[in-house]
Amino acid sequence: MSDHATTAPAPLPPAAAGPPPPPPGGRPLTATLVRLKLSLLRNGLRQSSGRRAAYLASAVVSLLFAALLVLGLVALRGHPYAPTVTLVLAAALALGWAVMPLFFPSGDETLDPTRLVMLPLRPEPLVRSLLVASLVGLGPFFTLCLLTGSLVALAHGWAAAAVAIPAGVLTLLVCVVARAVAAANTRLLTSRKGRDLAVLSGLIIAVGAQVVNFAVQRIGSAGGLSQLDPAVAVLRWTPPVSALSSVEEAGRGQWGEALAQLVLAAVALGLLLLWWRRSLTKLMTAPDGSTLGAADGPARKNRAGRASRLTRYSYALAPAGRERERTAAAIERSLRYMWRDPKTKAAWITSLAIGLIVPVFNAVQGSGSVYLACFAAGMLGVQMYNQFGQDTSAFWMVALTISSARDAYVELRARALALLTVTLPYATLVTVLTAALLGAWTQLPEALGLSYALLGAMTATGAWASARYAYAIPQEGNKNVAPGQAGLAWISVLGGMVAGAALCLPLVGLQIGLHVGGAHGWLWVMLPAGVGYGTLLAYAGLRVAAPRTAGRLPEILGAVSRG
Repeated sequence: MSDHATTAPAPLPPAAAGPPPPPPGGRPLTATLVRLKLSLLRNGLRQSSGRRAAYLASAVVSLLFAALLVLGLVALRGHPYAPTVTLVLAAALALGWAVMPLFFPSGDETLDPTRLVMLPLRPEPLVRSLLVASLVGLGPFFTLCLLTGSLVALAHGWAAAAVAIPAGVLTLLVCVVARAVAAANTRLLTSRKGRDLAVLSGLIIAVGAQVVNFAVQRIGSAGGLSQLDPAVAVLRWTPPVSALSSVEEAGRGQWGEALAQLVLAAVALGLLLLWWRRSLTKLMTAPDGSTLGAADGPARKNRAGRASRLTRYSYALAPAGRERERTAAAIERSLRYMWRDPKTKAAWITSLAIGLIVPVFNAVQGSGSVYLACFAAGMLGVQMYNQFGQDTSAFWMVALTISSARDAYVELRARALALLTVTLPYATLVTVLTAALLGAWTQLPEALGLSYALLGAMTATGAWASARYAYAIPQEGNKNVAPGQAGLAWISVLGGMVAGAALCLPLVGLQIGLHVGGAHGWLWVMLPAGVGYGTLLAYAGLRVAAPRTAGRLPEILGAVSRG
């Protein structure tokens, strides 16, 4: 036996009488997410003085705008149209909360719960914590200010004031929880299609502004806000507007309707919270598209068929000669950029939409002119500017194929042909549609001639500006110009547009001379004159820009590679 005493093993702890204690509840998680959001905001402002100045400027403007809106809403108290204004404003506010995160997903880090996928979090505490964190920021404060002004305008009497408190809370919560739409589409927003959607936000805002402007003008000329009564009658029973409407009903003693509208808003809040919870559960447990298999055989065949059709079309569009194959390849590349590159696609769709909206909306209102159709040609002609910037750093592969002015001319000509494939028929369509809405068929040849001449002038100046004032287009975010190159972009676009308009002055002089001389029977000459003059300008511009492009390849490559 050993002289050393054996040590008895330590007794095991008694078995737990039940399941382990639950993890901490939502309160610590809520505080953590709120501090995290404040830290992200603070650290973002520390990155640069420019970002800090932009945030402070936007905060000041937002607060001033909110203060003016609150004063205006309070001034509406007692006005017969106060309910109409406040309810329509609340509907627009809720719609903005639901839709705008789809176009600006990077504006709030709490919109992307995929960053928390690896953490052991349960859906209920996560929803509660994200909801509280979502109430921190300028957006919720701006919404609270507008709701406060609306409630002051609607509340009359102690009963309405008592209902205003839960109504305001419900409306604010429904607006914030409407972000469940963005949460349900987080995978889409972080994909390439989502980035396409984000860069199209400018188009949505521009089109929406034109639609709102058109609606305001129609309301002002057709009897005032009474035209909105049917829409307001529906909005009264649509959450979260129903919560605000309950304040007005309570002030009039309609307790049954007030209670029903409050309950409707509460039910909508519960359903949105449930949807948000299910979206988070699916998002944090289901595989994304990157884990799925490749497309099946038929899909690949369809894509191959589309590709071959595009190749055949580009080859048919290219002029005959020994450089036809190279021209066709450049045309196909440009057309693919229009369809696949998010920034290029956004610029094209914005130009197409705005170029149609301005002349057509003015024609519908009876205050337009057929010559406004030239606005479409100008918007589309801008796409010829900064042709090499859309290539970004990949321009070096194009630069390797350019060794002479002739090579540069072939490249620029192919890009111009790709653009004219869209711009010529579209400008024609907008001009004919504007003339049809105005009944100005006699002015159609003049407007078409001016549009074609302007397209040719913009093609000429755009080719020259692409070589002289090339700038980079960032691939991420909503910026279209790399930092430090904004001056180049302004000079390129604005200077080119002014020069393009100046090049069209001879044709404008011909038109004025025919009108002043009373030779109205010869105004049809404007159409062939515009076609010929525009073609001559485009050809001359490409010829002038080609040697400059060939001689400035290193400078162009350095400028466009900064994105």
